[in-house]
Amino acid sequence: MGRLAGKVAFITGACGGIGRATCRRYVEEGARIVAADLDAGALAQTLAEAEAGESGHAVVCDITDADAVKRAMADTVARYGALHVLCNIAGGSSTADARVTDAPDEEFWRVIRLDLYGTFLCCKYAIPHMAAAGGGSVVNTSSMAALMALTERDCYTAAKGGVASLTRSMAVEYAPDNIRVNAIAPGLVMTPRAERIMQEREEIRKLADMHLLGPCRPLDIADMAVYLGSDEARVVTGQVISVDSGVTIY
Repeated sequence: MGRLAGKVAFITGACGGIGRATCRRYVEEGARIVAADLDAGALAQTLAEAEAGESGHAVVCDITDADAVKRAMADTVARYGALHVLCNIAGGSSTADARVTDAPDEEFWRVIRLDLYGTFLCCKYAIPHMAAAGGGSVVNTSSMAALMALTERDCYTAAKGGVASLTRSMAVEYAPDNIRVNAIAPGLVMTPRAERIMQEREEIRKLADMHLLGPCRPLDIADMAVYLGSDEARVVTGQVISVDSGVTIY
C-alpha cells in the first residue's frame, strides 16, 4: 500500500518541473490527484506521464482568481469525495526581477500576486474542505530566497518570505482542525525554466556552484512533498524545510 493511499491531493503548478514530479510521485504513492495549471494540453501530458488514469483529473485554474480557486476546490470534493492534501507549487520569478531600486513595480506585483496571493487563495478555499474531512496537510513552496541573502531577486524574496511567514501562522491557527501546514524551501532546482535563467544571469550560475551536492532535481522536492503529505509527518507542522543541497548553510 502506498504512503498516500486513500488521500486526495490538489496540486498547483502541475505543468512545471516540480509540479509534474509531484503529480507523478503522488500517484505512485496511491493518492488521487487534481492537477491544476493554466494549459490544458500540458496538464493532459502531466497526467499521462504520471500514468494517473482514473486517479488523476486536470483542471485549468488561475490561482490568482478567487472564484476559479473556490470552484476548483469544490469540484475536487464533488469528484473524489474529500480533500486531504494541498500542494501549492505554482509560482516563480523572472529575469525582470532585480534589487529594490531597479526592479519594475509590475514585476513586484506579479510575483506577489502569483506566489503569495495565489498560495493564500488556495489555502483559503482548500482548508475548510480539509477540516470537513477530519484534517489534512498543506504543503507550501517557499524558497532558499526566504532563508538567505539572494541578490538581484528582491521581488521573489519578498513573496517567498511571505509564504514562509504565512505557513507558520496557519500551522498554529488550524492545528485544532488537525491540519498541518509546512513549506518546502528548495534550492536551485534544475527545471527547464531554471536552466534558461542560468544561461541569462551570471549570479545564478555562481549560485549553482554553492550547492554542496550539486543543484536539486524536481524529484528531490517531490519526495519531500510526499513525506509532508503522508501520515509519516503527522507531528510535523509550522516548518520551512530546506531541500537545497546545503546552499543556505554555505
